Amino acid sequence: MRRFLLTGFVCALAMLGATSGASADSVIERSGNVFHKAVCDRPAPGYAGCHAHIVTNKKGELFANAQAPIGGYGPADLRSAYNTVAGGKVTTVIAIVDAFGYTNAESDLGTYRSQFGLKACTTANGCFKKLNQNGVQGSYPAQNIGWAQESALDVDMASAMCPRCKIWLVEANDNSYSNLSTAVNTAASLGAHVISNSYGGGEGGTQSVESAYNHAGVAITASSGDSGYGVEFPASSPHVIAVGGTHLTTDGSA
Repeated sequence: MRRFLLTGFVCALAMLGATSGASADSVIERSGNVFHKAVCDRPAPGYAGCHAHIVTNKKGELFANAQAPIGGYGPADLRSAYNTVAGGKVTTVIAIVDAFGYTNAESDLGTYRSQFGLKACTTANGCFKKLNQNGVQGSYPAQNIGWAQESALDVDMASAMCPRCKIWLVEANDNSYSNLSTAVNTAASLGAHVISNSYGGGEGGTQSVESAYNHAGVAITASSGDSGYGVEFPASSPHVIAVGGTHLTTDGSA
């Protein structure tokens, strides 16, 4: 599923720090009057790519003004669109599985939740937890700005839709299916109730890792893209909930 980062939030993300790995493809796309480009490269065989896009100007440049007006939908808009009434349970754990490290995950999450009036979700209050693919709170993988932006988007959207839920960010060593599937198994073994996977790639050679996405009683979601055709793994697994892109429009009211 293609997702767009909020314009004002993107500027802070651009200062996440040094990246590891190659930079994202520089193809500039346009949706209506909005220009955007992918934050992650197209994956090689045996690897997955994230699906987030970042809003840019028509030259593909990031906006320089960190105080730019926020565009897009906030938590109230999203919850209204999907008719979500309850705020979730504090006992429910949503695990976000993404590749590489994200140094400022907790502080950036705090910025988002503060911006939209959501209760703080921190390590100190037990709401947020960052883990490596083996379940350790430390020894995190090297940061990759593209994947960090995907991780930021994922933890923010989990916050928007389930503000009372606990959020775990489980960081795979890299974007190989081998390491991503290890992170999924770790999240399940530690008791996550929902495991979100916002990535995908070719199906070749995935038979050996498919079982990682099959955990009875755990809701495992996988992004299927929004191009209208084509198949990606792990969305193609019969054991996951494949989630496609959604286009929302307002009805003109408040």
